[in-house]
Amino acid sequence: MSLDTIKKPIDQELIKFEQHFKQSMRSSVPLLDKITYYIVRRKGKQVRPMFVFLAAQVCGGVVEATYVAASLIELLHTATLVHDDVVDDSMERRGFFSVNALWKNKIAVLVGDFLLSQGLLLAVRNKQFRILEIVSDAVKAMSEGELLQIEKARRLDIKEEVYYEIIRQKTASLISSACQAGAASATTDEDAIERMRLFGEKIGLAFQIKDDLFDFGTDDVGKPLGIDIKEKKMTLPLIYALNKSDSATRRHIIGLVRRHNENPEKVKEVIDFVRNSGGIQYTEAVMLRFRQEAFDILETFPESESRTALRDLVTFVTERKK
Repeated sequence: MSLDTIKKPIDQELIKFEQHFKQSMRSSVPLLDKITYYIVRRKGKQVRPMFVFLAAQVCGGVVEATYVAASLIELLHTATLVHDDVVDDSMERRGFFSVNALWKNKIAVLVGDFLLSQGLLLAVRNKQFRILEIVSDAVKAMSEGELLQIEKARRLDIKEEVYYEIIRQKTASLISSACQAGAASATTDEDAIERMRLFGEKIGLAFQIKDDLFDFGTDDVGKPLGIDIKEKKMTLPLIYALNKSDSATRRHIIGLVRRHNENPEKVKEVIDFVRNSGGIQYTEAVMLRFRQEAFDILETFPESESRTALRDLVTFVTERKK
């Protein structure tokens, strides 16, 4: 199933959204306009706006508030990517130079702040306070999740339940808010809005777990092999493998991650350890469990073309190759 096929029920909405989103990034400062133009030209797959529009259609239909919700979500997402590249000292984003690579860290941080403030102002000016509340909760959760991960990376003592909390806050909160905001733009039924929030959270968890699996796969995917290990990030495949190992092996592997994470041979040893300990199979099973839980929630909504497209979008993001 291609993304173009999934988009069909919301093709016209996405075209209108493009204009709405570009307008929301406009500035009277020439440098800002130049940078935001660069960002827009290198946009991603627009998965999160798709969740917003499809969730709205499932819950009653796309209205003007839905475009505000989609733009706000995409502005927040773009701001976090710009900030993440500064934090990670990354010089590339989607195969192109990152903003900080071209304009340095100070400007990149300010651009991220500008995008976030534009999103918040967009909601206020359109009096979409419910949507503003939803997205503000996501901003808070994403910041807390990032800091929790940094704290745990220092000690390398993360447990499985802590890992789920990190990815729930860091990644799932944004997808969850996209689905919740889409629903809130189309209905006042709080039960439907909450079900859509929970649906998005389950998908966000599955999405991040899929992303973490790439670190232990072949090196022909978009993400460099072993990058999480090099950054001392404890993800589910490694956590499971460590929990299944004896104390001596556990100490040895943690020692490699802590002291030899820049050594390609040692990183490969950790990857082989995870592969040989059943970490990949276990993690795939967990991802599929979260996906099925999302499907079960989706089934509580009336059958429609949009519900089918939403299910297909979930399948796409959990079966992607990079």
